[in-house]
Amino acid sequence: MRRLAPRTPVALALPALAAVAFLLLPLVGVLSRTSWGDVGAHLGTPEAVEALKLSLVVSFWSLGLSLLLGVPLAWLLARVSFPGKALVRSLVLLPMVLPPTVGGVALLLAFGRRGVLGPWLEDWFGVTLPFHTSGAVVAATFVAMPFLVITLEGALAGLDRRYEETAASLGASPFRVFRTVTLPIVAPGLVAGAALTWARALGEFGATITFAGNLPGSTQTLPLQVYLLLQEQPEAATSVSLLLLAVAMAVLVALRGRWSAAPRGHAPAATDRRPDADADARTDADADARTGAGDRTAPPLPEPAADVPGDSGRWALHAEVTGFADLVLEAPPGTTVAVVGPNGAGKTTLLRALLALTDRAHARLALGGTDVTGLPPHRRAVAWVPQDGALFPHLTALANTAYGPRAHGVPRGEAAKDAQRWLDRLGVGHLAHRRPAQLSGGQAQRVALARALATRPRLLLLDEPLAALDQTTRAHVRHTLRRHLDGFGGVCLIVTHDPVEAVSLADRVLVLEAGRALQYASPAEVTRHPRSPWVARMLGRNAWPGTATADGFAPSDGTTTVVAAEPLPVGTDALAIISPEAVSLHRDRPTGSPRNVWPGTVREITAVGSRMRVLITSDEAPDLVAEITPAAAADLGLADGAAVFTGVKATEVALVPR
Repeated sequence: MRRLAPRTPVALALPALAAVAFLLLPLVGVLSRTSWGDVGAHLGTPEAVEALKLSLVVSFWSLGLSLLLGVPLAWLLARVSFPGKALVRSLVLLPMVLPPTVGGVALLLAFGRRGVLGPWLEDWFGVTLPFHTSGAVVAATFVAMPFLVITLEGALAGLDRRYEETAASLGASPFRVFRTVTLPIVAPGLVAGAALTWARALGEFGATITFAGNLPGSTQTLPLQVYLLLQEQPEAATSVSLLLLAVAMAVLVALRGRWSAAPRGHAPAATDRRPDADADARTDADADARTGAGDRTAPPLPEPAADVPGDSGRWALHAEVTGFADLVLEAPPGTTVAVVGPNGAGKTTLLRALLALTDRAHARLALGGTDVTGLPPHRRAVAWVPQDGALFPHLTALANTAYGPRAHGVPRGEAAKDAQRWLDRLGVGHLAHRRPAQLSGGQAQRVALARALATRPRLLLLDEPLAALDQTTRAHVRHTLRRHLDGFGGVCLIVTHDPVEAVSLADRVLVLEAGRALQYASPAEVTRHPRSPWVARMLGRNAWPGTATADGFAPSDGTTTVVAAEPLPVGTDALAIISPEAVSLHRDRPTGSPRNVWPGTVREITAVGSRMRVLITSDEAPDLVAEITPAAAADLGLADGAAVFTGVKATEVALVPR
């Protein structure tokens, strides 16, 4: 069915049309008054040609000066907080709203022979700006550079900082990050700002005539010649005006609003991916199947590249984190730590503190006995894979993976070979020459993982590295990652919400809650005795917080007393852990062995594999999940709203102190 376009309100449409007419009529006036047969003759006069050449010289010198000064200023305004920042931005905007002639007077009072700096420039360097071509360049730069600064600042402010932070974690210095990541990503904004700056400098009139004068061959640019021709040869003035108008319109049409577009560094939405990326691959597993990546044995671990920090040795971890996250973390070499906890627990803050990328928390960090607390992120040998991978959009998968080794000085050819080996090992070697926009989410995540591993860090930080993968590919990549971690001489921290990842990849599990370490133990210990309700639920267990009593346990939410086989000291804050398989369901109150029986109501029934999970609510006890067979559910006639009784044996209740 065809969707009807929304009707435009007449009260808005009429003023909008009037505005368009107001802007269009002057252009129509120029076009209608142009003597088209004489345009060539007017523009071909020696005076016009000389003025055109001078305008081009002045505008391009102005553009170069604007780039030299404006790009660092735009970066400063977008990236650095400092006192008086609002005042500096106002100074940048001032030439855009200041009358050009007033700007010329201000320049004359600053750089003229009797100005603030003019005498110094003349005495020390022999430079006289007024009534000289250099003065025209200064005047054009004064009025045109704000267009570059404001446009580029907007592009930099819209750039996702994770691209720069990830580059730093791969070993790139701040200037290298700016040169190889920041500028390429914001290049459309830079080009747009430069084009606007050049066009504005080409058409500058007021500040130039006031500060530099109107000297033929020296400061008389095309706009100044139009002013003179208008008094003596109006038709010639119209022809020259038409040329300037055509140049300005060409610049604006070529840009087509790019100065206001978001930089390429924004993470694309799912619909922004290359349309046939998933169609080519269908799924990551299918793509592997076509190339054999999912079936073949993973290639051997590539030889370490030279001169890469952390490429050999054993690196224990000792971290003392303060601030929002407050904990002490120690791990011997070769340890993989799974970091788990609810949203807002401080998991990502912990990783960013170890990278020195946040003010919310500070980490005193030692790797292999070497204190790296005072080192910047690019010198810590700590690699980071953020949740979305943060692949550099202007580089191919191969160039992304080779970025870290190249930042450490590895020759280009050697870095490319090493990068290809890592991509092959993770099953995406056939995608080496695709850019991130041409990859599916799972493929991009594997490339990001290969990029981090290629740097051979001392500490590897993975923020949900397998979340974007389908189940088949996740198992393959999990196995590959496990093989690498088995021979890894450093420590790896993996933030995850997947209990399978926590159990299969980790040697230790760190449970965070509100920035504090609630539990730090082996996966088996955390599985048997979780101290966090969130972790217990992640593992599929019922977890009730409460207090130990003389009879057993009193949940915080409920009126019942839970009988446990092994009670804790009275008053102990604890969790009652009950496996869903240990919960029995009855339509009538049971009279057998269960010591704990509560009436309740079925609120939700879901299928999990070959089992059914049933959520029961009760006025006497907290919500309880039972797991039964489909046959048992059918025999009980379970449905949403059905009244049931739940039964749990005392031996099935584990009390864990918090």
